[in-house]
Amino acid sequence: METAEFQERVWQQAKELFRDMPWRRDTQPYYVLVSEIMLQQTQVDRVTPKFEAFIEAFPTIKALAEADLADVLLLWSGLGYNRRAKFLHQAARMIQDEFGGVFPTTRDGLIKLPGVGENTAGALLAYSFNEPVVFIETNIRTVYFHHFFADDTLVSDKQLREVVAATVDQEHPREWYWGLMDYGTYLKKQGVGRNDKSSHYKRQAPLKGSIREVRGQILRSLSGGERTLSELRADVLADERFDRALAGLQKDGLVAQTSNRLHLAR
Repeated sequence: METAEFQERVWQQAKELFRDMPWRRDTQPYYVLVSEIMLQQTQVDRVTPKFEAFIEAFPTIKALAEADLADVLLLWSGLGYNRRAKFLHQAARMIQDEFGGVFPTTRDGLIKLPGVGENTAGALLAYSFNEPVVFIETNIRTVYFHHFFADDTLVSDKQLREVVAATVDQEHPREWYWGLMDYGTYLKKQGVGRNDKSSHYKRQAPLKGSIREVRGQILRSLSGGERTLSELRADVLADERFDRALAGLQKDGLVAQTSNRLHLAR
């Protein structure tokens, strides 16, 4: 497919499929950072109410930096992958302490932030600063697989980046990537452009029966207040996963112990 034809198709779909989201109405870097971290492995419909509650509680990067981690974890409850909440909290503190409260505007500066990799940095540059950078995530892969790699069985991100770079709209990158995201969501619902074509594809493990399930139960229990170890065991599904889950949460700095009481990290 020629670049012009592809761009015309994406823009057409962008107009028809546009989704209104709070982080699209206001593209300040803080809002985009919160949304991007929340959207990692979580659907938009679950993120939207959490995002709105989070911004109401922590309206600025300064407010988030000054908050206790325990309060951040409480707001995060229900989204899963709670290390993301800690990364976001750490990123806010780094921006305040090391960047003087000013959001970094370069890829190198953004990647220094906890929880921000190449693609999240690219999303921030495109959405907040309207820069025609190249980044990839699952919906973007879906669109390009459908139009450029339909007959391939295994595609690397290196191959994909070359095509993305050649086709990105240089004048309107923010809206371009919004269009790709909405078009990709639509295609996935149609069962086309499957991401298992990607050589980087990893199927998300089911929550039921996982260590992650017990981690979430522990955090929900501690969100109600401090617990002794025996109280915590009695309050969650204390099977053979419990000790590993609790040890992991303590190692990640999400749960701490004072005297004989366990609590959310502060």
